[in-house]
Amino acid sequence: MKTLHLAAATLIALASAPAFAGWSGHGTAYTPHGTYSGAHAGSCGGGSCTHAGGVMGPWGGVATNTGTVTRNAPGQFSNSGTAVGPNGRSVQHSGDTNCAGGTCSHTGTMTGEDGRSATSSGSVTRTAPGQYSSTGTVTAANGNSVSHNASTNCAGSTCSRSGTVTGTDGGTYTHSGSATRVASGVVTTSGGSTVVHGTTVVAGSVTGGTTVVTGGGTVAVGATVAVAPVPAPAPAPVLIAPPPANTAIYVAPAPKAVYVPPPPPKTVYVAPVPKVVYVAPPAPKVVYVARPLPHAVYIAPRPVYIAPRPAVWVPGHWMGGIWVPAHWA
Repeated sequence: MKTLHLAAATLIALASAPAFAGWSGHGTAYTPHGTYSGAHAGSCGGGSCTHAGGVMGPWGGVATNTGTVTRNAPGQFSNSGTAVGPNGRSVQHSGDTNCAGGTCSHTGTMTGEDGRSATSSGSVTRTAPGQYSSTGTVTAANGNSVSHNASTNCAGSTCSRSGTVTGTDGGTYTHSGSATRVASGVVTTSGGSTVVHGTTVVAGSVTGGTTVVTGGGTVAVGATVAVAPVPAPAPAPVLIAPPPANTAIYVAPAPKAVYVPPPPPKTVYVAPVPKVVYVAPPAPKVVYVARPLPHAVYIAPRPVYIAPRPAVWVPGHWMGGIWVPAHWA
């Protein structure tokens, strides 16, 4: 809410600048995605117009844009400004526009907080009353580019638009739609949105700038309007500007390439291969087998008969000087 209050204070300050012709306005867009409320204000002087605006989305986010447009020469304009998104990030933008022979060409640069820049170029041509064609290219900081071609036809209170967007890879996207003014300051779109505008013009004496001069309705941007001083007795003149020759189209820079790493692979537990352990078979039991005992063979002694010798009487005698008495032998 602080951001919205700051934007509102800026709008009031610009709208109440005494030395300039200025304007302020507000609007509400009722879309299938929610309600968006916006406010804007601007003032012109010395060949330049300064503007500020803000939009609050259905979830409370606020985006703001401030800048200046300067007329450098007939049909030549330069612009610069700052856009701040709901997330607080800002983009510096600048560009140049040249209009001649029913065609307005534009080149621009957008630089983010990280220093990376995107460039844009394009043109809008009025091919017939109420009929316009446009082409353009946006190149991101990474070199990727997107080109677009579109045509717009306006008849009565309805403008219809169709176009094609082509990416770097050759893929295409087509879009189409229409907007119809159903009442003063009320526009409905084929997409199901209803936009309600309210505009207040502050009288002044400025010529040669981009000025809003409608009472409570359409805002004409991109056309040079001369606002005459208001006569004392007569009411202030109101100039209804024709459809703008150059519809200001803000093309958001291509999104930054963000590398999203793939999800980490699932952890798969692979059991280690078991070591081969050689288990020797148990040693064979040692069985000692004794040699078989030799067969015992009993050999009986042969009977030997020894006949007894007859006893012999040996008389006593001398043997080697020893006397041997008589004995049986």
